[in-house]
Amino acid sequence: MRHVITGLAVLLVLLAAPRPAGAVRTQVHVAAESQKYSTKAGGMLGRGLLNAVTCFVDLLVNTVNETKAGPPLIGTLTGVAKGTGCGVLRLGSGAVDVVTFWVPGFNGFPVSDSYDNCLASPGVAAYQEPAMTRTPMELPSDVPMPAAEPAPAPAKRQWKK
Repeated sequence: MRHVITGLAVLLVLLAAPRPAGAVRTQVHVAAESQKYSTKAGGMLGRGLLNAVTCFVDLLVNTVNETKAGPPLIGTLTGVAKGTGCGVLRLGSGAVDVVTFWVPGFNGFPVSDSYDNCLASPGVAAYQEPAMTRTPMELPSDVPMPAAEPAPAPAKRQWKK
C-alpha cells in the first residue's frame, strides 16, 4: 500500500510541475540580469548554484557533439578540451555569482544558458518588471477617452525624367 501512495504522490508532483527544467533555467538567468535588487539577488544566487552544480554537463555535451561532428579521435579530444574549458568557465561564473549575489548593481559574469556553446552571447533579454495597466473599464466615467486618429497618408513621390 505504501508503494501505491508513494507512486501517486510522485505522479502528482510531476503533473503539477508548472514548467520544464529548461524554462526554469532561462527564468533564473533572466532574473539575474534584473535591475531590481531583490529580483537580481535571488536570480544571481539561483544562477550561481545552477551553474556550479551543472558545470560537468558541458564536458558531456561538448564531447558528444564534437565526436559526432569530427573524426572519431580528433573530435573526441576536441570535445573533451572544449567541454573542460566551458565547465571551468561555468564553475567560475557560478562561484562569482554565489559569492557576489548581494552586491548592488553587479550582475556577475554570465555564461550562455545553453550547454552547446558556453561562449555564445547569454541570450537573455533584459528583465522587464510587469507593467501596471488599466483597462477602460477601470477608468471613471467622467474621464474622456481619446479618439484614435488615422495615420497620415504617405506623401506621393514624383519622378522626374
